[in-house]
Amino acid sequence: MPVPLNAWCGIMRLTLQYAACFVAFLSAGFLIVATWTDCWMENADDSLEVSTKCRGLWWECVTNVFDGIRTCDEYDSIYAEHSVKLVATRTLMILADILAGFGFIILLLGLDCVTLLTNDSSIKLKICFVSGITMVIGGVPGIIGSVWYALDVYVERTNLLYSVFLGIQYKFGWSCWLGMAGSLGGFVCGGVLICCHYFFEENGYGRGISYASRKIYTHNGDSVNKFYSPSKTETAKMYAVDTRV
Repeated sequence: MPVPLNAWCGIMRLTLQYAACFVAFLSAGFLIVATWTDCWMENADDSLEVSTKCRGLWWECVTNVFDGIRTCDEYDSIYAEHSVKLVATRTLMILADILAGFGFIILLLGLDCVTLLTNDSSIKLKICFVSGITMVIGGVPGIIGSVWYALDVYVERTNLLYSVFLGIQYKFGWSCWLGMAGSLGGFVCGGVLICCHYFFEENGYGRGISYASRKIYTHNGDSVNKFYSPSKTETAKMYAVDTRV
């Protein structure tokens, strides 16, 4: 017996929801880790260097390549004067962390398997839509901060190559890459959720059907429909009673 179209759409909807939830979790995690780690820029590979230097948004660390001893120095107070690149990247990344975190929490509440707020699938579609919008908005400051920081590091390194003064050449490190990856993940997750909302809402697949009432399971584990339709005999008896009256 062929599977109805509505059932296929339900399976696709659940699959996309769980995939978007996984991407949202990774996106929020990458953004938070990138914000609070210390390798946004690191010194370029040089065989003459005896230590590796990494700079983050909040502190700078130096690791000795021979004994592995690592020392970190925090920057001055947030009220002290800092470069525009540092202050702007801090602000943008913190904003991206907050929005991505809220987007992930909202998405959890919109999953069909979570019945904390409601069971109505149409309301859950709207919750996922709000989560998608939040993830997309959160990806904007994240990608701006990460790309701006990376471009600034690249420009500084390029200018140092053509300068007569010697100095440490830096390249952007793995924290900056994590910020970019987390931001792009937010865009992907938000796009999927927004497209799912318009597709399932306009076509009406699963509208008004709660997750708990879609299927029931027998003792053998086989799923059967919960909907009840009277038999022809019962319908005939009802018609006969109405006719007698």
